[in-house]
Amino acid sequence: MDVALFLSGVLTGLKATQQRHLRQARIMQGAIPQRWQRNNPWAWQFMHVRWLLNYLLKGYSDCYRLTALLVWKRFVNSR
Repeated sequence: MDVALFLSGVLTGLKATQQRHLRQARIMQGAIPQRWQRNNPWAWQFMHVRWLLNYLLKGYSDCYRLTALLVWKRFVNSR
């Protein structure tokens, strides 16, 4: 499943900013299946998104954290 569709309801701002968030979200989307074999964002659970925020992005820039917070916002709104 495409992460662009998953995030479509929470992406705002300039087109360049949206594209950056989508590019970073695709990288994050690739990390979860490597650990839990869940490649569909709709199949993620709280523990998967929390892992993204707390462990995977620990050494990444603040831009990735903003993207992860968008994923979290979308995830919480879909429950």
